[in-house]
Amino acid sequence: MAAKKADNPVLDILAARVRAALPDAASARTVEKRMFGGVGFMLDGNLLCCAGRDGGLLLRVGAANAAAAMALPTARPFLNGGRPMTGYFRVTAEGLADDSALTSALALALAFVEDLPLKIARPSRRGVGHSSAE
Repeated sequence: MAAKKADNPVLDILAARVRAALPDAASARTVEKRMFGGVGFMLDGNLLCCAGRDGGLLLRVGAANAAAAMALPTARPFLNGGRPMTGYFRVTAEGLADDSALTSALALALAFVEDLPLKIARPSRRGVGHSSAE
């Protein structure tokens, strides 16, 4: 399922490249969600990667694949609030210039995320404690 078009050509192009490179992109296993100002790709309910507005890609590779992720061109640990998030890396647009670089980056994320258990979406907490009386 494709996320709403972002009205950002750089983001739209990268999201389309990720879709084309993911083997299960058209299956029910893969869902796209707007997140972090970009388009996140979820595999079986787990974040796989997120295409950014600047053409960069956030990858979830796990701690065991950290050394391989750092070997990717322009890769660096992903920082959240100034602190590195274990197992998450960011590759800039320059590091994803060709399809083989994108495929290599996604392969690391897929190797980790495919082994994670299926995550069932929890029901929204919106409306909890609120009356729907008219």
